[in-house]
Amino acid sequence: MITHLRRALKYFIQITLIFAVIIGILMLSGMASTDINTAFRSGWKSVELILAAFALMSLIYPFFGYGKRTVHATGDPAGNWKTIEEALDTRGYVFAGETPEGGRKYHLKSGTNRAARLWEDTITINPVLEGFQAEGLTRDLVRVVMLLDRKLNQYDD
Repeated sequence: MITHLRRALKYFIQITLIFAVIIGILMLSGMASTDINTAFRSGWKSVELILAAFALMSLIYPFFGYGKRTVHATGDPAGNWKTIEEALDTRGYVFAGETPEGGRKYHLKSGTNRAARLWEDTITINPVLEGFQAEGLTRDLVRVVMLLDRKLNQYDD
């Protein structure tokens, strides 16, 4: 729950800053009035409604933006870690630490990419009965899981 609220706050701040920059550029370029009461139909009330909408979107996004996926793999999990490490390296991830469940955490190498994801770029991989369970940002997780599936499993062409 704390993680969800932290992520929601980060997204709210990010969305609000982007909105402020866009409105600021429009006002400075003369495309919009510098008076909030003129720039928005209902003045400050409109700004409050926009911020409320951003808050709602920020609270909902972490439920959809983060997920878990299973990567089916055979054999001993200890024998697969080297393959996983190499695969994640090709996607730009580095080892970040161990998990209490006997898994591993990885995060992006690039500071720019990490900042763009608000430092919520960690992919956690834990061994499970049928292989591995990967958890992280959904848009990155899909690519990582597909790559791990290709590397860990041999498919006949």
